[in-house]
Amino acid sequence: MIVRWRKSSYTGGANDNQCVELGRLAPGAGIGVRDSKDPGGGHLTLSSVQFASLIEQIKQDSAR
Repeated sequence: MIVRWRKSSYTGGANDNQCVELGRLAPGAGIGVRDSKDPGGGHLTLSSVQFASLIEQIKQDSAR
């Protein structure tokens, strides 16, 4: 299966130095998160539950 990576919608544009890409891995394998500046450098694998928890934590931290 080919992973189709997409940039975060929160990227600041072409010159943004802090951007991540997300990709749905093989069925049941979770979601990959990688550095868009180093796509060959590997990725962090999160389950759907872990990914949802990460997003919720980011939202809470942003609201502070």
